[in-house]
Amino acid sequence: MTTTDLRIGLAGTGRIGAAHAETLKALPGVGSVIVADADAPRAQAIASKLGLEFAPDVETLLGSGLSGLIVATATDSHPELITRAVDRGIPVFCEKPVAADIRGTLAVLEHLETSDVPVQIGFQRRFDAGYRAARAAIASGELGWLHTLRATTLDPAPPPAEYVARSGGLFRDCGVHDFDIIRWVTGREVVEVYATGGNRGAEFFRAAADVDTAAVLLTLDDGTLATVSLSRYNGAGYDVRLEVLGSRGNAIVGLDARAPLHSVESGYPPATSPAYPNFMERFHPAYTAELRAFLSVATGAIPTPCHPTDALEAFYIAEACDLSRREGRPVAQHEVRQR
Repeated sequence: MTTTDLRIGLAGTGRIGAAHAETLKALPGVGSVIVADADAPRAQAIASKLGLEFAPDVETLLGSGLSGLIVATATDSHPELITRAVDRGIPVFCEKPVAADIRGTLAVLEHLETSDVPVQIGFQRRFDAGYRAARAAIASGELGWLHTLRATTLDPAPPPAEYVARSGGLFRDCGVHDFDIIRWVTGREVVEVYATGGNRGAEFFRAAADVDTAAVLLTLDDGTLATVSLSRYNGAGYDVRLEVLGSRGNAIVGLDARAPLHSVESGYPPATSPAYPNFMERFHPAYTAELRAFLSVATGAIPTPCHPTDALEAFYIAEACDLSRREGRPVAQHEVRQR
């Protein structure tokens, strides 16, 4: 199969799904795109707007001769869509997470062990130019040995209450991206976490047993320390960065003209570009590169660049963070591992 033959299905036409639909339409090699959603009128509206095909339900979508399936639906539907597509021999790209919890993730992984159909999980930071450059700098040895990483994911405003209630919490929904990228850029594993969190914002975070701000300390298997700062209330703008500090140098991701950082030092020039308003704009090139990679996965040109086992490892870290926050103590990774 060549990339010009690809017929891509898209399940889910919410914010991220609609963005993927636009991207897919413009990607070279995509012959056709067909969309479906539990909210059929919404999918039909997206199809009409973009000139795509419309499927009234998932069964019709899966039976429409797909070369690959993009899953951008609610988390609780991910396991069924992944397994149903794989059982039909359809390569899958699924937005994180694989499932809502570790047990569900392990069940999907067990199912996938019987198949060689590729599944790629959506951790778009792996395709961002800055993170890729930081990974290369670490691998080359130019930074020397690492002693500290500082990761930051700060949202300018919280998501709706109904989203928070179903999100799995700040560590699983938001921090999981930092946990994955720390593993990926360093090539190391996390062995222990200590996490704490606070609530100074909306009451619906407490109602969902969640926090709106958190701080995490990770210990990697070579002794490197990593901190992760998370918040739903960063009024200056969307701020995602990674600082990699080594014995000979450093690499900083996300420090550009649109980083929402305001120096109070005398004589330092103020920012001249607006801050990124959200993750979709900040990572638009990465999302495009991620889907382009999936087309290559679907044709067998490359192996999956982000396997479901990677999602499981990041989920384990998030699970350990949640346990640490609730019990107020460091948590070793073996305490949450079930495999």
